[in-house]
This record gives sequence, C-alpha cells and structure tokens, in this order.
Amino acid sequence: MKYRSEIDGLRAIAVLPVIFFHAGIGILSGGYVGVDVFFVISGFLITTIILSEIQQDSFSLANFYERRARRILPALFFVMLVSLPFAWMWLLPSDMKDFAKSLIAVSTFSSNILFWTETGYWEASSELKPMLHTWSLAVEEQYYIFFPLFLLIMWKIRKRWILSTVLLLALISLAASQWGAYNKPTANFFMLPTRLWELAIGALIALYLLKANTAFQPQKWVRETFGAIGLFMIAYAVFMFDETTPFPSVYTLVPTVGAGLVILFATSTTVVGRFLSTKLFVGVGLISYSIYLWHQPLLAFARHGSFDKPSTLVLFALVTLSIPLAYLSWRFIEKPFRTKGVFNRKQIFGLSATASAAFIAIGVSGVASNGFEQRAIQSNLTMDAIDKRWRVNAGLDLKCTETFNLSDECNTSDKPQIIIWGDSYAMHLVKGIMASKPDAKIIQMTKYVCGPFTNIAPIIEPHYPVGWAKECLDFNQQVQQWLVKNDSVKYAVLSSPFSQYLAEGSEVLLANGERAPANRALITKEFENTLEALVNIGIKPIVFSPPPANGINLGRCLTRADWKGKALDACNFNKDKMLDIRQTVYEFLDTIEDKYQVVRLDDYMCESQECNTHIDSTYLFRDEGHLSHEGTALLGKKYNFYETIVEKQIAERLITEPKLTDDTDEINRVKRVEVEAQLNKEGVVVLDALKTKKIEPESEVISNNKKQFERE
Repeated sequence: MKYRSEIDGLRAIAVLPVIFFHAGIGILSGGYVGVDVFFVISGFLITTIILSEIQQDSFSLANFYERRARRILPALFFVMLVSLPFAWMWLLPSDMKDFAKSLIAVSTFSSNILFWTETGYWEASSELKPMLHTWSLAVEEQYYIFFPLFLLIMWKIRKRWILSTVLLLALISLAASQWGAYNKPTANFFMLPTRLWELAIGALIALYLLKANTAFQPQKWVRETFGAIGLFMIAYAVFMFDETTPFPSVYTLVPTVGAGLVILFATSTTVVGRFLSTKLFVGVGLISYSIYLWHQPLLAFARHGSFDKPSTLVLFALVTLSIPLAYLSWRFIEKPFRTKGVFNRKQIFGLSATASAAFIAIGVSGVASNGFEQRAIQSNLTMDAIDKRWRVNAGLDLKCTETFNLSDECNTSDKPQIIIWGDSYAMHLVKGIMASKPDAKIIQMTKYVCGPFTNIAPIIEPHYPVGWAKECLDFNQQVQQWLVKNDSVKYAVLSSPFSQYLAEGSEVLLANGERAPANRALITKEFENTLEALVNIGIKPIVFSPPPANGINLGRCLTRADWKGKALDACNFNKDKMLDIRQTVYEFLDTIEDKYQVVRLDDYMCESQECNTHIDSTYLFRDEGHLSHEGTALLGKKYNFYETIVEKQIAERLITEPKLTDDTDEINRVKRVEVEAQLNKEGVVVLDALKTKKIEPESEVISNNKKQFERE
C-alpha cells in the first residue's frame, strides 16, 4: 500500500481538536469529533490492508493481529504503567476502584462497555477518569476482531457482495445511532454497533478505490473542490458543534463524510493534500496515537491533585506537554516494538499477554480491596464512609424522583401540610425539614431536572429531549391538579437550580407543544403564574434557592481534604468565585422575592465574602450543588426549616409579647416584629394577633393571603 502523507496530516487535524477540547478551550466546542475522523481513517486503512493482502493471497490473521498488537499495545501499556503511581498517590478509594476496573477493561478490550455502565461521557465525573479515552480504542479493537473475519468469510462466499453488505450494515448502524442519540445516548456514544457506520465510511472508500483501481482519476478541479469541502466540513463540526449536539447521529455525517472526502480526493497533488502533507502536520500525525494516549491521564490527574479547578491555562499547558511526551514514547516505545527485527512475533504476543495479565491482576486487587482503601491518611475514611457521604439525597425515597407518586413512601401523613415540589434541589431539602420537625406532615412530588413550572418544561438535548419535556409538563400538571383537589396542604416548598431554564441558549417546551427559547422575562412570568396559582387555591408558596456553587465538586473536594489530612476550609470559596449562572439565578429570585417568600440558602451558608462548604466536620455538599444527607439535616435543624415555612414562632411572638398602652408605641412594636421576621417575605400573620389594636402592618401579606387565613 502506497504511503500517503496527507493521511498522517489528517490524523493531526483529528487529534489536536480532541485534546484541546478536553482542556476546555471553548472555541473548539466540537473538538470531540476528532475521534470520529480517526474512525474513518482506521476503517479506510484496515480495509485497504486486509483486502490488498487477500487479493494477493498473503493475508494471515496471525500477521494482522501481530501488527495491531505492535501498533496499539506497547504505548498503551506504558502510559498505564506510568499512571499507576499517580493513581496511588492521588485517587480516593472509590476513584481508585474505578481506575482498577478500567485497568481490567483496557486489558480485555472492553473499556467502552465499562464506561457506558459507569457514567456518561459528558458528565463532570468523566473528566476525572484517567483511562476514559480508551473507550475509542476498545471500539476499534472490537472492530479489528470481527471485521477481518467478516471479510474473509465474504471473500470465500460472495466477494462481489462485500461492498453492498458493508453499505447495508452502515445504514443499519446509522439508523440505530440516530435512534440511540435520543433514546439511549450513553450506550449510543460508547458502543460499537452505533459507531460501526463511521468505520464503514472508511471501509466503503477503500472498497471503492480497490474496485476502481487506477480507473478513479477525477479531474483536478473535482479533487480540489471536494477535498476543500471535506476539510471545511471537519472544521465546521469542530467549531460549531458542542455538547448539546446529539452524538453520534446524522450530525456526525458532517465530520465523517468530510474525512471521507479528504481521503478520497485530497491527494498530494491538491492544495488540501499539500497543506496536510506539511512537515508540521505529518510530524504531529505520526505521533498522534501517543498524543491521544497521554492527554487524558495528564488532565485527569491534574484535576485529582488540585482542590480548586485547574485553570484553562494550566490544562492547556498539560495537553501541550502531551506532545513532547508523545514524541518520546513514539521514539522509544512505538518504533522499536513496530520493528520486526527488534521483537519477533512470539515476543510481541508473549509480552502483550504478560502485561495484560499483570494489569488485570492489579485491577482485581484494586477492586477487591475497595481501591486500596488502606492508603487513607484518615483511618476512618473508608470507601463505605465516602459512599455514605456522597449518596444520592433523594428525599423520602427513590420512588419519589421520576413520576407522579402518591405511594406511602412519598409522604409522612395521609393529610400532609407541606408539599415539596421541584427537582433534585427540592429533594435534598426534605431531610432538612424533617430534621427541624421529625413529625412534619409532608408529601414529596419531585422529578429529576424538572423544575416546578406548570406550563413550561426544559429541553436539554440530547439527554432531555422534547419527549422528556412532555413528561415533565405532564408531571407538574398532575401535581397542580392534585393540589386543587386536596384540602390539607397549606404550604408549598418549591426549589430548583433554575439553571436549566436560565442558562444561555436554554430552550423550553410550552404547554401548547411549541418549543421556545428561554429568557428571563418568560421564566419569571411562568414561575410567578405557578406561584399565583398556589395562592389562589389558598396555599402559601415558599421558594428555596439553590445553595451557592463555584463549579467544583465540593463533596469530592471535602473528601479529598480529609483524605490528605488537610483542613476542610480548603474547599470554602469566595463569593466572587460563584458560578455566573448561580448569580443569574439569585438575581432571578430577587425579582420573585418582591411578591413571594424566598429562602436564600446562600444567606445561611455564606458569611461575609466566604461561602462555607462544611460546618465543623459535617460536609454540607455531596457534589457540585446538592446538599448531603448530613448537611441538609444540620442546616435544617440549625435554621429551623420547618418554622421558616409555617412561621409559627412569628405568630406566637405577635400574640404573646406584651401589648403597649400607647398606640403609637404598639404600632412600632408590631412593625419591629414584622421587620425582624421579614414578614413581607417570610411571614404568615395570624389575624387575631393584630385585631386587638386593629393594626394593619405595612406589608401586603394579609391581603395577599386571605384564603390562607381562611384555611387557618
């Protein structure tokens, strides 16, 4: 097979966007498509090699797998080996256990399956996995196992059907990918069946060129035009796609077809071909595999080693460091092992089997020992203790997190007084309310990501598409209908991070079935409509804000501080580090607070300019923004969430404090109590407390809550 330097240049075009995307370079929002370009290149090269040798009657499975082993395993195993001491030093037991699982999975060509079962590619925790990037190697390795066998069988049975069969498989895979992007996005991302069509694009090009042989010689202007179009398509995907793009799906045709056009038309005689054949691109392309291997461990361990989020500049420097490291591993690991005169087939297979067995053994030991938890500086910080602090805070029961549910697990009384309504940020308040009053009569009506809006629902593609938004609308309308019929609920606690509605570029589904861009005015109007509807049926709404957040997994930060024997204060943060979207949400709540009671958790958790992530040894957070079980219980008890909601103490103060004989002083007394209690925002005035003097407080609480008082 003739060497094509422009394909090495295309490898550079593929790998650089990937590594800088993972470093958080915002302009390369679609840099992840570089992996898809790699798939097309692999499909083309592997098919060309296999069929060329089959035609010459020189193909051997042993030779093929030997070449793959030489190409892939030495550098991969070396990076895994170098990663081990850093994992030992910096990974928490749960992370170390996950890392140990990944050692087993990488050695058995199944890491894509592991990461599919563990987490989604786009989730924040994914950036902490040193071996996450090996999912794409597993996809290729699985392809290498099955595709040569397929070609051999088809060549013997009906070789003229190979092209049409590959095309059919590609179309089936693409259809599955399109369906999976909206229905099973995580499996869709990681698994071979929904990625096969990308490799098949390269295979189809190879099949066509082998069939056409020298007959494929398009005119120069055709080669120039389509080569340039192909490169433009890749660039368009790199700069215009982002994490919200359903992927892989028909959108993935843009970079993959683009890569195919470059392979097909951008030969060394074209402008694009000469551009890709420059020494810089070819040099980067030659070491692209090692660059890809190094970048993820460097980024992941930097994130593990820091209490703060590493800056973009630091991450940029690290991925830049992956280039010289890649050169060294290419020069002293890849090249020697790919040279048959240095290592023969028996040695290659023997060393590969030995290394695989060693990493599997280390992995099994790591899993069996709960991530070598004996490494902990704090003897009580076992994995079970960490899991307990990080466990999901779902409120009364996990059954109350997805659908409208009136089961006994989701309420504490047949006649609930308080409804908890919203998403996971409402769920995590339940334990706090119960801690402040263990016999509180509550009912929980919550659904993940689905905020308490009766007429709009967020659309967050690909994970929360229109179909899910309809379910969210139905859920909230069921809650509203139930409240209209219920006669025991007097208070509604509503909460959400609200970021899914207020973030830039957010979309919502309206009750009439239309999609609309979200904006502050629309969200404010719809939320006030929801709150007003509650008031109209005699229920007092109380809105709890989300806790302060700075974008760091604070539960993990606190655990890491404990692990390293550091002060938990290392995880506290200044208000000027608050996430922009959290500030936006607080500003949104400021407008709501003019008419309705809003409880600001940042007032409880931030002193002066510093926001606390713990109180004494109790972690307040379990992750980036959710309160832990212990944290919400402590806050709930300390700040009496229940009394904040029902205002019993305020009413008792008005009744029991001595009345003054002077009317002016008495008016001032009532006003003072009102101001102290922030009655216009938080209070429910008991009318009898004021009737003795016929005093009307300055706030509009009485007039706005007539039906509430009638219920009382």
